[in-house]
Amino acid sequence: MSARVRVEDRECPLSTAMSYVGEWWTMLILHDCFDGYSRFDQFQANIGLSSSMLTARLKTLVDNGILTKRAYQERPVRYEYVLTDFGRSLRPILVAMAAWRNEQLAPSERAMVLVDSETGREVEPVTIDPVSGVSVSDPRFAFRSGPAAGEQMRARYARPRARDV
Repeated sequence: MSARVRVEDRECPLSTAMSYVGEWWTMLILHDCFDGYSRFDQFQANIGLSSSMLTARLKTLVDNGILTKRAYQERPVRYEYVLTDFGRSLRPILVAMAAWRNEQLAPSERAMVLVDSETGREVEPVTIDPVSGVSVSDPRFAFRSGPAAGEQMRARYARPRARDV
């Protein structure tokens, strides 16, 4: 996890998640991984990132357990970068981000869409509460401090929210 996270935010899941993936290039690398790319030269060709910057980003993703590095060629040794289970768990986040942006565009303006690969039908992903069936974007759902919350987190959520005032 990056040291850029403020000490008081280290227990906040949003802050810590952003320390793993909250950078432009990281998201593009992950997008490539979900599209089936795994090699340095593929990432570089698709993203256009300098070798040194791409090397640094891939190292961070490996160090954070999002990708694993494995040799695919012996002479010379060449590596590919493969999503771990932890890394694959980020797919719904990227899908949601793309859907969020597409939602703001007319269908004719969408350069990339999510489709059911069996039917070809475009799909609009939503995140719902499985008990109520209500979208979690509904204002009735709110963050509160959890059982592991420290003093600052508890104080944050002990205050009335703007909506509650």
